[in-house]
Amino acid sequence: MSPTKKRQTMGKITRERELKERRALKQEKKDARKAAAAEELANPHAETDAEELSEHAVDGEPDSAL
Repeated sequence: MSPTKKRQTMGKITRERELKERRALKQEKKDARKAAAAEELANPHAETDAEELSEHAVDGEPDSAL
C-alpha cells in the first residue's frame, strides 16, 4: 500500500504566499536599515557638511558658488 497524498487547500496556499511576502518585505526593511547605519558609520559628517554648506549659501545662489 502506498500512502495517500493530501492536497493543500487554496486557502493554505494563499496564507503561505502572503506570509512569504510579509517576511520578504520585513527583510528588505531590515537590510535597508543596516545599509543606512553602515553608511552613517562610514561617513558620519555627511549630513553636517551638507547643512553647513546650505547655511553659507546666499539666497538665489547655488551652494557651489562658495
